[in-house]
Amino acid sequence: MASYSRSAPLPEKSALVADPQFQEIVQRSRSLIQKILLSIPDTHKSCIHTETLRLDSSENGNLVIMASNIGIPSAPVIKAVSESFTLEASLSQMSEGLQVHQALLSAVSPRLENKDRVTELMADIRDLTIQINKMLKMVQTETVAQPTPTPRALRLPGEYEVQVAAHLTLVQLQSFGQDMVHCLRGLDQSNEETES
Repeated sequence: MASYSRSAPLPEKSALVADPQFQEIVQRSRSLIQKILLSIPDTHKSCIHTETLRLDSSENGNLVIMASNIGIPSAPVIKAVSESFTLEASLSQMSEGLQVHQALLSAVSPRLENKDRVTELMADIRDLTIQINKMLKMVQTETVAQPTPTPRALRLPGEYEVQVAAHLTLVQLQSFGQDMVHCLRGLDQSNEETES
């Protein structure tokens, strides 16, 4: 059974994190990332028909070279807010990672036979990106234009590459989403009463 250590108090902007509006956005974001994570298995099942491409396979690591050949970038690494990693940096990484996955799904979805679940997943990712960017705007001391996702030019010569690209994007999104859950849990102050 996994155990989680308690996050240290946030060294910066703790008044902002405690703000009810910020907390409402954190809770909405946690709900959306949970919804995304819960929808990934069904999305995968609906659009990936190659039997060897399974979401929970230990073989997924063997597809790294193929991911590189197709042009799938790695997601940014999200770290929990700490003395050495700011709240702004954490939220920026979340936003960037969501935009990467949104762009990847946008690039691959036109080539999928069944794209309904992918379209729904992309809508949830877009909604979560909006929430993360709202928090980011609240913590930024100066206005910084948020980058818009650039369309990904994936090399997808055949159906198998399309399947692998969709599969790897969902696998990576699942891992990235789990990291987001941990970071958002550290920001959610309603947790402190319920997880004690």
